[in-house]
Amino acid sequence: MYAMLIGVAALWGAATGLLVPRAAYRFSVPPGDPWRDACPAGHPLTGPARAWLGAARCGGCAEGTVAEVRTGAPAPASPEDAPAPRYAPHRLAPVVTALACAVLAWSTGTRPELAAWLVLAPVAVLLASIDHRVHRLPDGLTLPAAGASAVLLGLAALLPEHAGSWLSAVLGGLVLGAFYFLLFLVNPRGMGFGDVKLALSLGTVLGWYGWPVVFAGGFAGFLFGAVYGAALVALRRADRKTGIPFGPFMIAGAFLGLVFGGLAA
Repeated sequence: MYAMLIGVAALWGAATGLLVPRAAYRFSVPPGDPWRDACPAGHPLTGPARAWLGAARCGGCAEGTVAEVRTGAPAPASPEDAPAPRYAPHRLAPVVTALACAVLAWSTGTRPELAAWLVLAPVAVLLASIDHRVHRLPDGLTLPAAGASAVLLGLAALLPEHAGSWLSAVLGGLVLGAFYFLLFLVNPRGMGFGDVKLALSLGTVLGWYGWPVVFAGGFAGFLFGAVYGAALVALRRADRKTGIPFGPFMIAGAFLGLVFGGLAA
C-alpha cells in the first residue's frame, strides 16, 4: 500500500512534469513582454487551455524536419533559421517533479495534506524553471499559488487524520511574506517583489506543520542561495553584485522543510 502510494505520486509527478516545459517557455519573457505564443521558429503553439498545455515538441518544426528528410530539400526558412523539434528542455522537469512527488508521498503517507503537496509541486517546479531562466516569478502563478495553498490546506483540515493546523498555515504565509517584504524594502535590488509573493505560498505550506518548520524551511532557502552565490564567486563566474534567481532556492528550502515536517508529524 505504502509503496503503491509512492509509485502513484511519482507517476503523477512525471505526468504533470511533462507539461512544465511548454508553460515555462511561454512564461519566460522579460517584464512587460507578452507571453510567448509561438515556438522559436515562429510556428503558433496549439493545444488545450489556449495552448498552455502540451508537449515540448513543436509539431510544425517536426513536420518540417520530416519533409526535409523525405524530399532532400531544405525545410521552409524560419524566422530564426534554426527550427528545433523541441523548444524547451523536456527531460529534467518530469524527473524533478516525479522525484519531488515521490519524496513528499514518502514523508507524508496517506494524510490528506498530501493531495495539496501533489497539486502544488508541479507549480513549484514551473516557478523555479522560469526564475532560473529569466529571473522572474510571474504574478499569474505566484498569487494563485498562494490562494490555492490556503484553500487546499483548508480542505485538508476538514478531513480526518490530517497532521497540521490551517490557522498556523495562514499565519505562516503572512509572516514569511511580511519578512520578505521587509527585505524588499531594505534592499529592493537584492530581493525581487516576486520573491515576496512566492513567500506567501511557501510560508503557508510550511506553516501547516508549525513554526519550527517555517523557520527551518525559510532558513534553508537562504542557506542554499548563499552557498550557490559563494560558489559562483569562488569560480569567478559572478561577483558580489551579481543577481541570482532566488526563487529556486526558496522552493528547495521549503521542500526540505515539508519533508522533515511530514516525517516529524
